Amino acid sequence: MSTFKHLSINELIHMTTDSNDVQIVDIRDGATFNAGHIENSINLTNENIAQFIADADMDKPLVVVCYHGISSQGAAGYLIEQGFDDVYSLDGGYAAWGAAHA
Repeated sequence: MSTFKHLSINELIHMTTDSNDVQIVDIRDGATFNAGHIENSINLTNENIAQFIADADMDKPLVVVCYHGISSQGAAGYLIEQGFDDVYSLDGGYAAWGAAHA
């Protein structure tokens, strides 16, 4: 059984620059997501996760983003269990992404 991988901000920048096939899910609360998020990311919640899993491409890279890179690790593990092949947890989360893009 595979496991998720850790991804740095720089690795995510390169990944999204090199390919449009990267799926990014943000597990922060809706208000925080609406206040700012990574371009083309989806706010993944308990309400839409079943639909996301049904619609997503299980073979494309999937990056999970949270506030600081802690909660995303559990979510990434869960998504691996659901059948995704290439799952990453963004180290430092949106806080690090925001600092890098300030």
